[in-house]
Amino acid sequence: MTTFTLYLLLFISIVANIYFLFWRSLAKKASLTHSEDNPATGVPKKDVAGFYNTQTENFLKVYGKVIQAFRTRDVNTLLGYQAAQMNLRAGLKLLDAGCGVGGPAIYFAQHNQVMVEAITISSVQKGIAEKNIVAAGLQNSVTVTEGDYHHLENYYPANHFDVICFLESFGHAHSHEQVLDSAWSVLQPGGMIYIKDLFRKKTFLKGLEKGIEKEIQNINNAYHYNVAELNAVLDHARKKGYILSALKTIDIPLEEFENLSISNEFQELTGINKIDSLRDYIFPVDFFELKLVKPGYDLSKGNSRYFLQNMYFMQLQNWKENDL
Repeated sequence: MTTFTLYLLLFISIVANIYFLFWRSLAKKASLTHSEDNPATGVPKKDVAGFYNTQTENFLKVYGKVIQAFRTRDVNTLLGYQAAQMNLRAGLKLLDAGCGVGGPAIYFAQHNQVMVEAITISSVQKGIAEKNIVAAGLQNSVTVTEGDYHHLENYYPANHFDVICFLESFGHAHSHEQVLDSAWSVLQPGGMIYIKDLFRKKTFLKGLEKGIEKEIQNINNAYHYNVAELNAVLDHARKKGYILSALKTIDIPLEEFENLSISNEFQELTGINKIDSLRDYIFPVDFFELKLVKPGYDLSKGNSRYFLQNMYFMQLQNWKENDL
């Protein structure tokens, strides 16, 4: 092999490597841009708004004013239960994050005398919610904002709300972590986040894992969702400083629930994620309710609410003894 041939092969090798690195860099950049939209599903953020702008009328035909799939036959039973779980009472400030057309917000204002601020990313939903609020005569109790709940600090003051609820809306987040961080900034110390949503099912039957993942992707793609991984949400919440107050299934007797038949009606109406054969269908999610509390104590003073609470009472006792 001649010297010229060696130099030619070396030149070709260098050019090929430069070309490969260039295109890999472009692909990586494109991948990062795509993942910023929605790292789990690849769905751009704006598509959640677009989905509801085009499908809200169909949701109203099937779901009415309360767009929640896991629901009781009498939806007021569900809303009453949720109000009790949030310990709603007169004078509290509630944020309904992902409020739909305002059905739950109106119920909570009417039955629990709370002040409700609601936020939706859909301009269509905002318009319908405003009409519903006026029809209910609750203009002084319920307000609705069009906005992105990943950035609640852009719409509301710091330490403003007593309770923030996500009623089957948390799953639309392209970043569950960012939503929890944003909620922290507008939640009062001692305030609570209440999440009622679907989470990825875990199974001891290994043969079902692929089927679960397939159905999760179908839900994500069809409903512009990002079905949450429970442990990831809990890990981030606890690292942020939230107190995990409760995690459980919904404590309403099963006979009260309509068994997700309403979701089937929506699928029949729209063709969205229609299940052709229930025999082959693998149910991919669990419904949980999750309560997270923003501590009312200074986190910089320690990492145990029990220890800090005891220190507070010890200090209070010392003051009393000194006064004596």
